[in-house]
Amino acid sequence: MDAPRQRSLHQTAVEQFQRAADLIGVVEPTRSILTEPKNEVIVNFPVELDDGTWEMFTGYRIQHSNILGPFKGGIRFHPDVDLDEVKALAQWMTFKCALAGIPLGGAKGGVTIDPGNYSTAELQRVVRRFTHALGSNIGPEHDIPAPDVGTNSQMMDWLMDTYANICGPANRQMVKGVVTGKSLATGGSAGREAATGRGVLYALRYWCGETGERLDSLSVSVQGFGNVGSHFARLASEEGCRIQVVGDHTGTIGAEKGLDIEALSVWVAEHGGVAGFPDSDEMTTEELFSTPADVFVPAALENQLTGPRATGMDCRLIIEAANGPTTPEAEDVFADRGVEIVPDILANAGGVVVSYFEWLQNKSARYWSEEDVDERLRTILWDAHDAVVARRAELGCTRREAAYAVALDRLVEVYDRRGIFP
Repeated sequence: MDAPRQRSLHQTAVEQFQRAADLIGVVEPTRSILTEPKNEVIVNFPVELDDGTWEMFTGYRIQHSNILGPFKGGIRFHPDVDLDEVKALAQWMTFKCALAGIPLGGAKGGVTIDPGNYSTAELQRVVRRFTHALGSNIGPEHDIPAPDVGTNSQMMDWLMDTYANICGPANRQMVKGVVTGKSLATGGSAGREAATGRGVLYALRYWCGETGERLDSLSVSVQGFGNVGSHFARLASEEGCRIQVVGDHTGTIGAEKGLDIEALSVWVAEHGGVAGFPDSDEMTTEELFSTPADVFVPAALENQLTGPRATGMDCRLIIEAANGPTTPEAEDVFADRGVEIVPDILANAGGVVVSYFEWLQNKSARYWSEEDVDERLRTILWDAHDAVVARRAELGCTRREAAYAVALDRLVEVYDRRGIFP
């Protein structure tokens, strides 16, 4: 399913923010500062495998900006993880936090590994060795990781435990906030697991409010059925949307009347993917993109919506649940055809917002109900949507350019006020 990379992902990320910077007249040195990350941490570390052999792994932690607050961003376990990808993801996180108006900066991390090829015990050793190798490069007031592609709450629990045991005994109860996306038992937040998917649904609901569309009248295609795609599909289905096509790494399935998302979730948990799901039609990867739908939700990896694919797509709205799914060439095609795009830094910000909530709860040792979390999440995201719509009306630009303009307004003001030391 994954499209071959057409260009440097970091180059795409830089181009996106530079378009907005041109629109609002951002000057140096802010442009140069935001073009490159503040710190690039690369570690190589050994792990003993179950058979007694050893393997070397490469891990990354890219810290893009902390002008608004501690570095924040997920840790990805995937065979394609490399420096270029993680630099782009860290940069997007900076703009995502600024757009949401939360006091966090941008970072991202990863290990070049296919987690499906390793046992649970081996993955635990990889997580713990990676955490130990990062050492003081992370911390609850410095850099706060979270789950991403290929990682989950159990891995975050291991990360937190490893970091706590690196600290002195007197500080071990004070460092739960070193990572978010933990299990509830170890200090995680209610609502965190579904937060990104819920935020994507809020983006769809906001668009419906703009256009007068009804959720229960919309057909939706979803690429990716992991944490984000599956939660969005379930929530949208509950609101009456017809989820007609779903694709993942195992294949693509569809049903004209709509897929039973609850049953599909059970199937994926048992079989590892959507392929073979009963009462559905098998489809090709390209049919996932070419099948007409009101809404297309890319929730897989980056660079999936390329220029050629964009030409063959028939939809009215794209909500970028994934980071960087649309190439600049595809963006131009969609703009010419009048296809609306809710950009990733707005559409999938729900995860980092609730991670911020988890961090706050860890700091105060008080925990909020899921209803409270969801209400606070909706308020922050809809305020961000309102700001984007207002800035778009002022600038006469795309929704993505407006989103970056709002984020840049906030970043530039802080850089201007703080200045450059010494």
